[in-house]
Amino acid sequence: MSFTLQPAPVARPNRCQLFGPASNTKLFEKMAASAADVINVDLEDSVAPSDKDIARKNAIEAINDVDWNTKHLSVRINGLDTPYWYRDVVDLLENAGDRLDQIMIPKVGCAADIYAVDALVTAVEAAKGRTKRIGFEVIIESAAGIAHVEEIAAASPRMQAMSLGAADFAASMGMQTTGIGGTQEDYYMLREGVKHWSDPWHWAQTAIVAACRTHGVLPVDGPFGDFSDDDGYIAQAKRSATLGMVGKWAIHPKQIGLANEVFTPSAEAVAEAREILAAMEQAKANGEGATVYKGRLVDIASIKQAEVIVKQSEMIAKG
Repeated sequence: MSFTLQPAPVARPNRCQLFGPASNTKLFEKMAASAADVINVDLEDSVAPSDKDIARKNAIEAINDVDWNTKHLSVRINGLDTPYWYRDVVDLLENAGDRLDQIMIPKVGCAADIYAVDALVTAVEAAKGRTKRIGFEVIIESAAGIAHVEEIAAASPRMQAMSLGAADFAASMGMQTTGIGGTQEDYYMLREGVKHWSDPWHWAQTAIVAACRTHGVLPVDGPFGDFSDDDGYIAQAKRSATLGMVGKWAIHPKQIGLANEVFTPSAEAVAEAREILAAMEQAKANGEGATVYKGRLVDIASIKQAEVIVKQSEMIAKG
């Protein structure tokens, strides 16, 4: 173990992040009543340029007026390469109440992007006397973003979560695909005439997980564009969970239940994790550093693995 320990990320459920455009006010009550852990009210890609001002106004009114219950409430602002983002930040923090938990910053390319938003947020918070510090979540959506992913994860104490935005990321990388996440038809290996498909997003997701875990940030899987393909969504979510991601976006209500199911440890997994911990406690009492559980070796590292599952289950149970 390094002398420099990994900081723990914020302890809150983040199994599903549900997105909805702020230009469509009819969605707010439905989003609040959903089973998603995190709500992302969107001012960016899902809002037309002509609707930016009204969408911002809608978002502020929704933050103040809608009963969001225990949802973690976030607003995705516009990109720093647009003329909208500064007004998003200023208007939100000057006019929305303390119910707002987080700002999502899209298309982050380097730590300086986070610094710019942090400076503005800090100034507005001080000027308005806001006592609740706004958290940040970011989306990695470019070659620059993935190249600077670790410095981005470490850029601010406000950082809480990071996602991969597959569509813009693919465009920035020059990938020959129009799919948003999932299997890519032409990304395969050939052996004895049989195609074997691999995951083109794996390396980027792994880089995000490593950066996030190093700096105490929640790694989150991004969107899956084909909301008619439940099996494809589940398959990608399971790969992401195995890699260490804590949740996934939902761009359609039907994806909420799928994400919650995948990122909630099963009763069987929790029971096995508890049995491993109990077996290691017995081994420790016997003066042993390892033992055998169901025919396989378990040791100190196994305790850490089992604790991840148990702690995740307990945190979700607490809501």
